[in-house]
Amino acid sequence: MKFDYNLPVNLIFGRGRVNEVGQIASKYGSKALIVTGHSSTKKSGLLDRTITYLKNANIYCIVFDKVSQNPLTTTAYEGAQIAKNKKCDVIIGLGGGSIMDCAKAIAFICKNDGDINDYIFGRLKSDEALPIILIPTTCGTGSEGNGFAVLTNRGNGDKKSLRCNAIVASASIIDSECMMTMPKSILASVGFDALCHCMEAYISRIAQPISDMISLQGIELIGKYLVPLYEGSDDPKAWDAISLASTFGGMAINTAGVTLPHGMEHPASGLRNIVHGKGLAALIPVVFEESIKECPEKFADISRRLGGKDENDCVEKIKELLERLDLTTTLSKQGIKEDDVDWMVENCFKVSSAGINYHPVTFNHEDIKRMYLKSLY
Repeated sequence: MKFDYNLPVNLIFGRGRVNEVGQIASKYGSKALIVTGHSSTKKSGLLDRTITYLKNANIYCIVFDKVSQNPLTTTAYEGAQIAKNKKCDVIIGLGGGSIMDCAKAIAFICKNDGDINDYIFGRLKSDEALPIILIPTTCGTGSEGNGFAVLTNRGNGDKKSLRCNAIVASASIIDSECMMTMPKSILASVGFDALCHCMEAYISRIAQPISDMISLQGIELIGKYLVPLYEGSDDPKAWDAISLASTFGGMAINTAGVTLPHGMEHPASGLRNIVHGKGLAALIPVVFEESIKECPEKFADISRRLGGKDENDCVEKIKELLERLDLTTTLSKQGIKEDDVDWMVENCFKVSSAGINYHPVTFNHEDIKRMYLKSLY
């Protein structure tokens, strides 16, 4: 057995630890650009609290609050220009996965010339970015635990990850109390995304023992705690568990990558700006049904951690979970049209070639088109 493992992420985990952000940020700079969304961190008071903690540590703050779901490369450029103009030396991402990904991209653009799409597609390379501090407010993408930043190019609909160690956070503060104000619909969607990260990393062709261990623990935690939280539990330990599982998912895909479900979802949300977790909910059952034969023992492991018996009831257990989370859906319900499918197939091979290659079953263009069509209805 041979494998490599490298993930230089500094995780600061625990309830109430967001109040350490000033002390932590002061190690990396004195002028911070806080990247956040339009409203949630303002309504919860978290943004004001974060600003206070930073000011108490003598850190000057500027807020960039224009990030939406499926963040655009143009938004990252806008934020980077503000950071450059104000001479910011540390970037703080305060919010869900879209915010954290955009914060990473802003930190990268601040230190690198040229078109970020060239870096995303590997035509240019760099290992430089401003220091990044991430504070997740949703338990989904696991962006706090990896070197990925998923961005959408508005000009052509490409949705693809910038990937490099330069955008691994200098510090990630994972405080489950920051997540407790999430609307339940968002909790369901992001929690399922985290589960998909763990499942896809586990079945990946490039999975290895450490990523397997992290993935399985993440699946087990989500299988045990996500539904109770969605149904109204306020157990702090459950929030800790789901927060940790999300981070585990991000760490796992940093090493083992995502596979075909994410590969097929990115063209859908890149084209129609759909909610990522709902796109995955439409695709996962269809893709997994056609994949179990290649590695039944791994799907059996997944099933058992979701309350099933073996590989034969794995997809059924996932469907049951989706039903309990009110996430049972189709691509057509998310706004995808049959006329979109041919474009999505081609775009899947353009932006998601790695995910296609990492998937345990080799699927061609016609296979992927068939699965898209099956997921529509």
